Amino acid sequence: MLQKDGYLYQFGPFLLDTAQHLLSREGDPVPLTPKTYDVLVVLVENSGRMLTKDHLMKTLWPSSFVEESNLTQQISMLRKALGESAGEDRYIVTISGRGYRFAADVKVLPGTADLGIPIPVSPEAAIEDEPVVAPVPAPVTTRKQSPGLRALIGLLALGLLVLGFVLYRRHSTAPASTAPRSLAILPFQSLRRDDANNDFLGFSLADAVITKLEYVSSITVRPSSSVERFRNQLIDPRKVAKELQVDAILTGNFLRDGNDLRITSQLIDVKSDDILWSGTFDLKYDRLLTVQDSVAGQIIKGLALHLSPVEAERLKPDKEISPLAYEYYLRGVDLYALNDFPTAVKMLQKSAELESSYAPTWAALGRAHTASASFELGGRDQYREALAAYEKALSLQPALITAQIYMANLYTDTALVERAVPLLREALKTNPNEAEAHWELGYAYRFAGMLKESAAESEQARRLDPGVKLTTSAMNAYLYLGEYDKFLKSLPSGNDSAVILFYRGFGEYYKKNWAQAAASFDRAFDLRPSVLHSRLGKALSFSIQKQNSKGQEILRDIESTISSRGVGDPEAMYKIAQVYAVLGDKISALRMLRYSIDHGFFAYSYFATDPLLETAKAEPEFARLIALAQQRHDAFKLKFF
Repeated sequence: MLQKDGYLYQFGPFLLDTAQHLLSREGDPVPLTPKTYDVLVVLVENSGRMLTKDHLMKTLWPSSFVEESNLTQQISMLRKALGESAGEDRYIVTISGRGYRFAADVKVLPGTADLGIPIPVSPEAAIEDEPVVAPVPAPVTTRKQSPGLRALIGLLALGLLVLGFVLYRRHSTAPASTAPRSLAILPFQSLRRDDANNDFLGFSLADAVITKLEYVSSITVRPSSSVERFRNQLIDPRKVAKELQVDAILTGNFLRDGNDLRITSQLIDVKSDDILWSGTFDLKYDRLLTVQDSVAGQIIKGLALHLSPVEAERLKPDKEISPLAYEYYLRGVDLYALNDFPTAVKMLQKSAELESSYAPTWAALGRAHTASASFELGGRDQYREALAAYEKALSLQPALITAQIYMANLYTDTALVERAVPLLREALKTNPNEAEAHWELGYAYRFAGMLKESAAESEQARRLDPGVKLTTSAMNAYLYLGEYDKFLKSLPSGNDSAVILFYRGFGEYYKKNWAQAAASFDRAFDLRPSVLHSRLGKALSFSIQKQNSKGQEILRDIESTISSRGVGDPEAMYKIAQVYAVLGDKISALRMLRYSIDHGFFAYSYFATDPLLETAKAEPEFARLIALAQQRHDAFKLKFF
């Protein structure tokens, strides 16, 4: 605590009470952030003396590295609170290039506890963290009072005294502030707009800090996929916080000059506009790995988070690795976010070749292989490479949540959903607030036909992080339950990625809104014609136009790719069965339905009611396939529920 306790400082119309942590103007409280209050106390206690900027920064931020702009901002906020316009110098005088002096005459009085009087506070203007002490009214008349009236007044006075004491105790024993429970770490901004070679640092450094904090269960951190769209943008913290539905924002910038790197960041409580922490890190580029540990540590401190012994152990700094290997890792992470999966794989492979003992590299490599195999029809070889990468990551770091989540996703996509569930439940034991783990568990349940359970897990994921998986996934459980409006409502309104456009069209197709469906399908195909979902949507668009042969041609081409490369996503294969059925090819529809079930998608209740399969339901083979799906569903339910 910077101020002396138990003193009143009077200057002009203001009264600064250090015992109550309160500045008032003619009896009315003046709201101040905690740091602005500290600045005022230091200036007032040194009234008449010039305090250098360096002295002020060391006094106010004793254990942090901050830029001078933080002090300038606090001085500006303080002047505004005191009602002082620029250039007035009634209270604060700027000594150009050197520091500041408090110019007003200051009288030092005994503290409020010594005076025995309360500071009047209007309830509507009271600062939330300040005690509100109710004054005890004194008798205003000397007229003789009856014993009953005297007793009533005494009881009222006693009641007010008790109320004042209770309020004082409640506020004085409460924490100074409530730590935010949700956080977004935004991509760092480069101070050199023409330095394209180092742009990758902005997103990937933020991702590294996000990954570091995934073990802390007392806070939910928005995943990298939710903040990626803010790269290279000037942002309004309040607007971004509202969009991401978080209590706190970490922003930062960086400047690289050869082997020298400067990173400046600040942690903002958006509800109070308090800067909870700000700091500058000057380091050599080959010490880049230390940034994630330093920033994560300051976030934990700034938010006053309490760590369990296990969490503290897992948050220990990573061991040093090759600087070049770490750079390749960061580049790979950035390329994955940009959907350049093949190049991401190359960068991450280079990182692993240089440093084979860094688990996050293997986890990221597995994810890049999986995405390439699934979205770009990369094939069975990439699935094998992905599985090997995940196994390597978990052999190095068994509790690495990202690896557990990614590996579970791979298991679900490759007919091994029964292996996915234990991995995800283990991840949720480590951190019950890990939104992506809940989402992937909902995904696994959906494959097994546990549709209500799937919807519940997906909703829990969205409660923890309203933006989770909005870029690439949809809440298909609602679609499979026949709740089409709820399904469409779950899709992000401002997201026009190819996959989301397909799902928007798919929902409208189920509702028989043909024009809206075709428009979304065609836009998705124009945007990314190589993506599987875009091609399926285009085939459905041809069905709307009564050009079934063109749609069937697209499906045969997809099947040929699947056959040659061994692509496995069984839910996507089910969609091929649906489109074949819509286009009138019952034999191909049943063939792909069997493929889907054999490869791990067995949501049998959906199969039985799906209107898109109507043309195939009269076939004897359909009944046999439904029975096969139900058998595996029942076994799954018995094992996990």
